[in-house]
Amino acid sequence: MVPRCLGLTGGIGAGKSTALAGFAACGAATLSSDDVVHTLYAQDDVRDLVRGRFGDGVLRADGSVDRSRLADRAFADPAGIQFLEQILYPRIRAARAVWVRDRRSEGRWPLLVIEVPLLFEADLVDEFDAVLVVSASRSIRRERVMARGQNFGERADRQWGEERKREAADRAYLNDGDLEALDGWVRAVFSEFATPVPL
Repeated sequence: MVPRCLGLTGGIGAGKSTALAGFAACGAATLSSDDVVHTLYAQDDVRDLVRGRFGDGVLRADGSVDRSRLADRAFADPAGIQFLEQILYPRIRAARAVWVRDRRSEGRWPLLVIEVPLLFEADLVDEFDAVLVVSASRSIRRERVMARGQNFGERADRQWGEERKREAADRAYLNDGDLEALDGWVRAVFSEFATPVPL
């Protein structure tokens, strides 16, 4: 018997990270793609590639990648985004596969949940037993993103629309309400899927 692996996605500012934390609180093994990217940027080979393409201006004084500066430069240059996708996507996919293999071999997790912002856009549906979408209205997402000091439009424009994501999902939630309501949805989904399936 192996635990199912769910992909969690949604538009920027929709509440994916909050939902992921909720699954962890329920007892699921969880992985954030953002954490994987953070680890990759700390690797010498990736950092050197980024520096060679975007210059020293995307590095902090200690030599680490400043992701905010890198995002500003990359989003200003479509070829820059393509470059990052080419070097990061294969590495992220490999890291996810290793993580799933290791969690399943541990034999103690009832469910695995991986947060992937561009799951549909990168055509990764087949990696998961089911896909969950947390969505929210555009005005609410813009407010949340701008409160974090990020540019909403550039990031949102690269993603599928919220309605299209909801239609493609196995389970979807409109996160325009309070945290208690989102938590209730997370617990319901956990109860539904946290049953191992035969090999």
